[in-house]
Amino acid sequence: MKVGIDSYSYHRFFGEVYPDQDKPAKNMTMEGFLERAHELKVDGVSLESCFFPNTDAGWFKDLKAQLDEYKFDRVYAWGHPDGLERGQNMEAYEEMVTMIPYAKAIGADVMRVVGSGLMFRHEPHGPQLAALVKLFKKAVKVAKDYDVKLAVENHIDFTSDEILQLLTEVDSVYFGLNFDTGNFLRLLDDPIAGMEKLAPFVLATHIKDLMPDKNAKPTDWHFFAGVPVGQGLIDNRALAQLLHKADYKGFLAVEIDHPHTDWVNKEDDAVAISVSELKKIAAEMK
Repeated sequence: MKVGIDSYSYHRFFGEVYPDQDKPAKNMTMEGFLERAHELKVDGVSLESCFFPNTDAGWFKDLKAQLDEYKFDRVYAWGHPDGLERGQNMEAYEEMVTMIPYAKAIGADVMRVVGSGLMFRHEPHGPQLAALVKLFKKAVKVAKDYDVKLAVENHIDFTSDEILQLLTEVDSVYFGLNFDTGNFLRLLDDPIAGMEKLAPFVLATHIKDLMPDKNAKPTDWHFFAGVPVGQGLIDNRALAQLLHKADYKGFLAVEIDHPHTDWVNKEDDAVAISVSELKKIAAEMK
């Protein structure tokens, strides 16, 4: 079992600052993120394409060279924040498909994608799933041409049963799941029960730990807010065990999205603690 980091953990340093956060004194480049991940001695990185400065072939070549130098496993991540907008945004679909060869260009054989999102979670889910099945059935044909697998994330949109429905109806070896251990909890869906159903489909992960935040309302999406792995409600050890049992080949990617009040502006510390804890969990899987 390997350990990694998703670059969204440093979203504040890439220019996306939440209202309860301060702007950092200095921004981070993607190259700087990779250097920090290398310092933390992780095995892999998930790179959020929304923070890429451009899509020039030369930049991707340099990025791949740095990834290769550090011997990182890698996931190309597309879709922040609402992806295909429940299957209704064809411009987003074309952008997603355009990204597939970019994923290949940096040596990623898995690309995280997003079908829906927070702003649509209260709309009827049946029509959303039907529209997304049609689009992903088209997209996997392109993915197959580039030998890149698409991993849809549970993005605080669908329950584990609904994700299972999406996966089985698309029915392609080039379509699986980016399992976010925190986002099911935010829908009051048990992550452990979800993993028991979905582990065979998992191609990538976002490993979160969450605790209720007294400064958020129960109706806020971030009421369950980010804390370091091992300090919250989520049994990531049990989730890793289920992945190991399913012969998961990817890495456990730390992601801090909306930090808990106690960890505001301290995301690097939270990431470092999480990496250390996940390394202990990973060692148990051997």
